[in-house]
Amino acid sequence: MRLNKVNLRRLSDAVRIPTYDRNTLSPGILHLSVGNFHRGHMAVYLDELFEQGEDLDWAVVGAGLRPSAADMRETLKAQNYLTTVVELAPTAISAQIISSMIDFLPSDPNIIYDTLSDGKIRIVSMTITESGYYIDAATGKFEADHPEMIRDAKSPDTPASLFGVLVKALKSRRDAGIEPFTILSCDNLPGNGNLTRQTVLGLARLSDPELADWIAVSVSFPNSMVDRIVPATTNRERRLVEDHFGIIDELPVVCEPFRQWVVEDHFPSGRPHLEKVGVEFVTDVSGYELMKLRILNAAHASMCYPALLLGHHFVHDAMADPDIFQWIKTLLTREAIPTLKPLPAVDYHQYLDQVLERFSNTEIGDTMSRIAEEGSERQPKFILPAVIDALDAGKSVDGFALEIALWCRYCLAEDEQGQLITVKDLKAAELFQFSEASKTRSEAFLDNIDVFGSLGQNALFSEPFCYWLRYIHRLGVRAAIRKYVAKEK
Repeated sequence: MRLNKVNLRRLSDAVRIPTYDRNTLSPGILHLSVGNFHRGHMAVYLDELFEQGEDLDWAVVGAGLRPSAADMRETLKAQNYLTTVVELAPTAISAQIISSMIDFLPSDPNIIYDTLSDGKIRIVSMTITESGYYIDAATGKFEADHPEMIRDAKSPDTPASLFGVLVKALKSRRDAGIEPFTILSCDNLPGNGNLTRQTVLGLARLSDPELADWIAVSVSFPNSMVDRIVPATTNRERRLVEDHFGIIDELPVVCEPFRQWVVEDHFPSGRPHLEKVGVEFVTDVSGYELMKLRILNAAHASMCYPALLLGHHFVHDAMADPDIFQWIKTLLTREAIPTLKPLPAVDYHQYLDQVLERFSNTEIGDTMSRIAEEGSERQPKFILPAVIDALDAGKSVDGFALEIALWCRYCLAEDEQGQLITVKDLKAAELFQFSEASKTRSEAFLDNIDVFGSLGQNALFSEPFCYWLRYIHRLGVRAAIRKYVAKEK
């Protein structure tokens, strides 16, 4: 049975469907770049809040400017913006229909701008991925010379980027005396709210410094920490939903049962009472955020390259490999956790054990290739800051150096059996050149200043990196990670 509002009441009793009246919902949130993570995370929290009869004026309107957004809109529109969310526990499977999205705008900057100019929209949330913030990977600063930012700075009244539309809409609301919306990033980025603020202010300042000053004091950009494993949707997931629940959903979301959302509680224009459905609102999210970045995200980043080089396809397969499991646990215990400051009521070692258990869930089917995507964006966010903190504290970075060496080997786009690997990275060609050069001069990979900045010149890091890279080329990936695990602290 196809998923739509007509068939909603005819679905199997095994599927939880909304009991609230969708006609009573009205928009309060515009979400930029609707993907699986948003529909399996924020949309679920809101749906559960609406089930309690709470805050029905905070429904979601989707939006996006990329070609994929237009395709997503057409598919979801045919389903009346309904999504099947399936939770896959190792011993059980459950499904619910999420109904918190009520519209999805066409991929037109003018239409998105008109909606943002309406005072009903009080929060703009986004999951635009790490590469969507116009941030220089080496400096962490706003990329003012990016062609899209230059274009929108010259023509602020006809923006082409999402950030250009946000700046234009904020100006419109200021001029009309309408309270500005809060901008809430839900991306896996350290200080995601701070980075969003930096880009919005940076772009505004290029064309209208006075507007930038007003945004700086009037608009809130709360930081948040989000967590849930939500794999990409393939025919595997579509078949699962149809076979188990009799639902034909073109874009179902499958995910793990675990979810977490910690948000700084700064919403001058109001917010839904999401604490009633498990969201944690705090004054400072940085400790929780750093915990996730240094443990969960770093675990993904350190797992994917040896796993792919050894021929593993799914995350749970890699976790079942004792060498990879011990490599991750040893690296994070030995080098990542010591860079973290104590967090009240949090045991980092228990959190790591929970992360490894989640990764081992055989039902999720998350792929190593997804986790390995955009390493040139993710390594500087998930690994290199820990390297810098460890060096500053005089601690060992031997394992981190091995992790980077494994990334370097992966960038050659060939596994240890000689099978080609598709390196999904905007800088894949450049990475290949650096990794190819490192076959004869090991430190050549660290010459990539856009990624490593001055870190490659630090002998305390470059020397162990060169050692491990030569070791990998000589004796292989498995031998290298075994040697690291077996070493004395």
